[in-house]
Amino acid sequence: MSRIGRLPVKIPKGVKVSVQQGSVLLESSKGKVTQAYDPEVAVKVEGDSVVVTRADDSRKAKSLHGLYRNLLKNALIGLSDGFSKTLIISGVGYKAEVKGKALVLTLGYSTPIEYPIPEGITIDVDQNVKVTVKGTDRQRVGQICSEIRSFRVVEPYKGKGIKYDTEYVRRKVGKSGIK
Repeated sequence: MSRIGRLPVKIPKGVKVSVQQGSVLLESSKGKVTQAYDPEVAVKVEGDSVVVTRADDSRKAKSLHGLYRNLLKNALIGLSDGFSKTLIISGVGYKAEVKGKALVLTLGYSTPIEYPIPEGITIDVDQNVKVTVKGTDRQRVGQICSEIRSFRVVEPYKGKGIKYDTEYVRRKVGKSGIK
């Protein structure tokens, strides 16, 4: 049996879970999430936890067992606490600011980059160099951070660009002037 899939997921306070045929509806004050699931697995609400079981020991059912358990766990965490990721901008003249419903990035190009902030996501900028992306959907928060980071990935020589706050960039030695 899947070590991850067999663990029950505790339902946080303030989150309602209802199971329909083929999908689970999760509701809280932060919003609603509908998570569809495969007929190879079954989802039940038992007391204050959600339990995911599989129909048989087929290879597909085994692979989906832990997957749907973790997808439900992430949805419950997102609706109760939320997810956030932080990006750090480094480089002379590089900065970010929020103007209305857009994130404006000045990254050394001839024109600033305007990234529209999607619905259900909040972006905070601290000291023009620290961008925090928050939301209830873990996948969307990660995807948006990845898109913002792709505008100017950190280069290894001077360390200029956008990186995650937990990321370590290995610096390379530049050219030496041999005479």
